[in-house]
Amino acid sequence: MDYVSAIVPPLVMAVGFTFVIRAIIRSQGGAQKAKEDAYADALATETAVAPANPAEPTR
Repeated sequence: MDYVSAIVPPLVMAVGFTFVIRAIIRSQGGAQKAKEDAYADALATETAVAPANPAEPTR
């Protein structure tokens, strides 16, 4: 029975990992994709324009 107790943890982890990957793939796209992409683009633009040190005056 040692072989059963040795295979159960990796098998449980493999099944759990499969469900996590499946959830990630299924959450991509859909009705909210454009809204999420627009928010991510706005956030990236906002952080790219912001100065590195807010206390330093802009020249």
